Amino acid sequence: MTLDLLDWRRRVAALYADIRAATDPAEAHNRWRFARGQLFSTHPQSAAAAGTVLRYADYNPSLRFEPDVEIGLEPLRIEIPTATDGVVPFERIGRVQLGDLGSLDVWWLASYGGGVWLPVRDTDPATYGGGRYVLDTVKGADLGGDIDPATGSGTLVVDLNFAYNPSCAYDERWACPLAPPGNVIDEWIEAGELLPG
Repeated sequence: MTLDLLDWRRRVAALYADIRAATDPAEAHNRWRFARGQLFSTHPQSAAAAGTVLRYADYNPSLRFEPDVEIGLEPLRIEIPTATDGVVPFERIGRVQLGDLGSLDVWWLASYGGGVWLPVRDTDPATYGGGRYVLDTVKGADLGGDIDPATGSGTLVVDLNFAYNPSCAYDERWACPLAPPGNVIDEWIEAGELLPG
């Protein structure tokens, strides 16, 4: 089982490397959908039950952003209890503005391995009510951006078309950190992965 998980993570990391290298985001989105469908239908680490069909909204180029990460915000730490991983700590490292949709907090997983976490919850009844993940770099979900290591500032690619359901949307045995208040957008976001059909 451990090596199965390693294989899953390698495949996801390779998929996102392919997405970052792509010149056409809509075509990269098609490849992402296909690869996720293959993983979810065939891989032993899939959170979805056999036969689950993944559903997606059509690609919408107006929901792709490359905002500056606003840094220097008041420190904020949240600790999210989970049944499987204990308490999962996150520290807010910044905020991104997504045009007229509003802003989202950017979080750092403050435990071993670290990683950027960017969830989003919207009001669309066709999306998972606890929120979806756009970025989760500890698990390889990284769409890119430009970071200046000397200043700690930079941009992130935040393409809501790549928002995906956490594992707990498919099976309650999984315990997932859900989107905190700073990651809620009070509008429908018709993009990304929808609830299973």
